[in-house]
Amino acid sequence: MQEAIILVGGKGTRLRPLTNHTPKPLLSVAGSSFIRHQIAKLMDAGVEHVVFATSYLASLFEEEFKDFSQDLAISYAVEEVPLGTGGAIRNAGRLLRGHDPDAPVLILNGDILSGVDLRALLERHETQDADVTLHLTRVLDPRAFGLVPTDEDGRVLSFLEKPKTAAEIITDQINAGCYVFRRSVLDAVPADREVSVEQETFPQLVAGGGRVFGHTTQEYWRDLGTPLAFVHGSADLVSGRATSPLVAGPSEALIHPTAVIDPTARVTGGSTIGPNAVIGAHVVVDRSIIGANVTVSEGAQVHESVVDHDSTIGEESLLREVVVGCHSHVGAQNELPAQLRLSCGIRIPAQGVRVSGTAVACPTVH
Repeated sequence: MQEAIILVGGKGTRLRPLTNHTPKPLLSVAGSSFIRHQIAKLMDAGVEHVVFATSYLASLFEEEFKDFSQDLAISYAVEEVPLGTGGAIRNAGRLLRGHDPDAPVLILNGDILSGVDLRALLERHETQDADVTLHLTRVLDPRAFGLVPTDEDGRVLSFLEKPKTAAEIITDQINAGCYVFRRSVLDAVPADREVSVEQETFPQLVAGGGRVFGHTTQEYWRDLGTPLAFVHGSADLVSGRATSPLVAGPSEALIHPTAVIDPTARVTGGSTIGPNAVIGAHVVVDRSIIGANVTVSEGAQVHESVVDHDSTIGEESLLREVVVGCHSHVGAQNELPAQLRLSCGIRIPAQGVRVSGTAVACPTVH
């Protein structure tokens, strides 16, 4: 039996307010919760049993999959206290059903959208007789990441902290958040305490002569941890730049059958329009996510933004790289600046926020 663990315990603080009430892996991406895209990818790779390593709002994962009827067994390992990446893997490992110490266990971070071929990763692990195989990806600017140099055979040489100077950038390879563990190595991770695989488990294996290899690819890869990355990842799935078994094929937009789109509106760039949303006349929605029961009124423009469920955007308002929390109201003729996040339930009056001036006179105060 091929088994896998998905790490989904984080609070998703960088994505607030979207994650105030919903764990990051359960947010809707290209029409489905992100974790369902990962489940579909694992099933395509032959996985028969997956363990969710949960913590934050853990019960919502069981609620999401209570009616899951496909040929895959799902178990839930809940962290009562934070255990770090390694501790979470060890905690979830208790629920694995196989007992072969040499069996490979796939492990995925719950916020990485990746085009890596999981079957090829497993084959690489077996061919190298590895203790751990890491998916590595190359990035143009590695300064924001820990570096993972390898030798000519792909064997990992070290795990380096984020480089502070150009001289410290000795490779463009970074940890891509997907691993294969030999079961015996997973079981050797200390139990019931916080452990970081990046800072403790992997470096100790390398220092002790363990067989740790990298599987380096240049396929699509994106960390969905920030609002803009989250929006872009969803748009890339819809437009076909990234792929998922749950997305039929490339298109300009993914529009729910119950949504109402005015014929004069333009919905482009891989945007997603959720259930019962209403998109008014002359509206532009580009590379954005519009949630369920959202109304975008006439002449409004929404670019690279997320409007969460049960919110309204007033006439001729402009949103660019903005997050609007659920149950919010943005009045007419607002201009919301980039990186702005509106908490759930916020109400902004007409022309309440503008980057440019307005010709409308201020009201007389008596």
